[in-house]
Amino acid sequence: MAVKVLIKRKVADKLAPELEALLRKMRALTLNQKGYISGETFTRVDEPGVSMVISTWQSIDDWRAWTLTKERIELQEKIDKLLGEPTKYEIFENA
Repeated sequence: MAVKVLIKRKVADKLAPELEALLRKMRALTLNQKGYISGETFTRVDEPGVSMVISTWQSIDDWRAWTLTKERIELQEKIDKLLGEPTKYEIFENA
């Protein structure tokens, strides 16, 4: 069953370009992962620096396998360091 992963981040305005570059790298890596279906990136219109990615995967196991890859772990550590806090994740499946 497909799952949607909501990934929420907040970064200071001056760091937004650096975050965007890291997210582009993450997206490029994600495209080649087993079970990856799609991803969309949104920014809040009423709160600068807040973004959300909706990532769709064929299964929770595919998502979890991706989170355990060395490349993703290294890139995610850079992102979280830039944010100053851990990225927030919420995982949903069709009811």
